[in-house]
Amino acid sequence: MQRAASKRLPPRYLAAIALLLCVLCATTTSLAAGSTRARTSATPLLGGVNIQGLGAGSTPVDADFEVAQAKALHAKLIRAELPWSVLEPRGAGKLDPRALAYTDRLMNDAAAAGIGVIVLADSSPCWASAAPASIRAKCVPGRGSRAYGYPPAHAADFAAFARTLVERYPTQLTAFEVWNEPDQANERYFAGPHKPQRYAALLAAADTAVKQANPKVTVLAGSLVGSNGVFLKLLYKAGIKGHYDGLAVHFYTLSLAALRATHAVQLANGDSTPLWFDEFGWSDCYPRHKIQEEQGCVTAAVQAQNITNMYRALSSTSYVAAAALYELQDGGGDSFGVITSHNGHKPSFTAMSNVLASPFGAVSPVTLSLRKSGGRVLAAGSGPVGDYMRLEAFQGSVLRYRAALSLDRFNRFKLALPKVLGTHNLRVRVYQQWTGPSKAAQRSI
Repeated sequence: MQRAASKRLPPRYLAAIALLLCVLCATTTSLAAGSTRARTSATPLLGGVNIQGLGAGSTPVDADFEVAQAKALHAKLIRAELPWSVLEPRGAGKLDPRALAYTDRLMNDAAAAGIGVIVLADSSPCWASAAPASIRAKCVPGRGSRAYGYPPAHAADFAAFARTLVERYPTQLTAFEVWNEPDQANERYFAGPHKPQRYAALLAAADTAVKQANPKVTVLAGSLVGSNGVFLKLLYKAGIKGHYDGLAVHFYTLSLAALRATHAVQLANGDSTPLWFDEFGWSDCYPRHKIQEEQGCVTAAVQAQNITNMYRALSSTSYVAAAALYELQDGGGDSFGVITSHNGHKPSFTAMSNVLASPFGAVSPVTLSLRKSGGRVLAAGSGPVGDYMRLEAFQGSVLRYRAALSLDRFNRFKLALPKVLGTHNLRVRVYQQWTGPSKAAQRSI
């Protein structure tokens, strides 16, 4: 996410969305919870946070603050946007001294703190942009321009920039993320036609340059926001396989479900590279606002709880290598940070510090209550953030009804069961799909 950019899918509120199975249905589908997610590697999840990164006014003092706060969070990674248009605004090889002062300090501070850095490199400078001539003609270095949102006219120019960064920071750089959200519908980051083909070419060129400069640096592809797999399949068709070490994804809604769906598309296409979940988060803007960045606002308490539950859910997920919260500090009119714009620590700061220091633990339990109303049973409760909830109603040992639910912004649900089930001799259980039936809440009426 870049500041002040409208880019998210609409928030999902309470809904019964899956097909309701017929009454008298006696079978249930196995979710294979846990068995496919047990971490088999001794390598722990790399937990981290997005920082503001390089902007036109960034200074070394900003870098000092960001790294110090990330260290206090026990972060193993920081993800920083280093826009090409800011670092190399006036021509190939002409690095801006003020931009370099921030970037050098950031890299050195992070190395001293034992924190790895994911560099997100994007934003074509005026001289390299593939934007139409009418847009390029109005592009002035240092000023906002639509030209920055287009990929470069020549992938080799970006590859040379990638090589420059990797050679300058041979030990500080953990991962190099190639561009931001090429599948984003608003085209603020990757505008123009033939997106899968152009992104595949850009990725291949950057991967070659990075690996030649330092084969130890992880190359991240994707930065995808879409979880339906359509764009990813087009990227496979365009030939991205073999040109990256990890697939970056950005999911703010039903995040765990989106990770699972993306991993399924990977496996179906013979891709076993790990996912780098390097953008997700919640804005604690409720009740001042209802929506921010097209996401439902939550309270400070819910933000803190969600952060804890998300990192705990991912701590034993073998196919997710890293998770970086968006973001360290509020700014640009948003409230996704764990630090306020005036440098105050929110409840989420303490929660994140604790979970990154000790990530293994149980997520919040599912709760369930049943009551009769108008000749039917009302089921209500809560669950951990990130995935669909499954509700099943039994009479005796026979499954009579099944539904899928999504939680509201406060992680609560409410559903009226069909009248045909009656109000007696029912046993209802609810569980999060990610954790499975073994963690279900169950009540009878």
